Amino acid sequence: MEIYDFSATTLDGEECRLDVYRGQVLLIVNVASKCGFTPQYRGLEALWRQYRERGLTILRFPCDQFGHQEPGDAAEIRDFCTLNYEVSFPLFAKIDVNGDHAHPLYRYLKTEQKGLLGSESIKWNFTKFLVDRSGNVLKRYASTDTPEKIGRDIEGLL
Repeated sequence: MEIYDFSATTLDGEECRLDVYRGQVLLIVNVASKCGFTPQYRGLEALWRQYRERGLTILRFPCDQFGHQEPGDAAEIRDFCTLNYEVSFPLFAKIDVNGDHAHPLYRYLKTEQKGLLGSESIKWNFTKFLVDRSGNVLKRYASTDTPEKIGRDIEGLL
């Protein structure tokens, strides 16, 4: 398996094969609208705007598994992100990132880059995975790792 073998449903209900992102640097993030880390949307959008022409794509996956911090439906999630943070990078349907119903993409990401002390479990919202242009999952970032910090790693891959 490789990252391009997976697909995910967009917020609009369309199936999207990840192979459409082949050759791009990907930053994959589980997000939530009512989280203390939600202001990271500003930094993520800034990264997207700065680097998208050079081959960066940020993929956001809403998740309600941590403190019920993404309770909204698809329209509420889209409106929140657009109105409050002017987020324009790709948005997928709400998923689970842990447990029996974890999305297959996240099961794969977690085995490729483990967390603190070798744990596969996602600890909180805004955990990020960096994927190079060849589809290799290079790094996993904690919720506390800011987009500004990650920007240095992205710059080196573009």
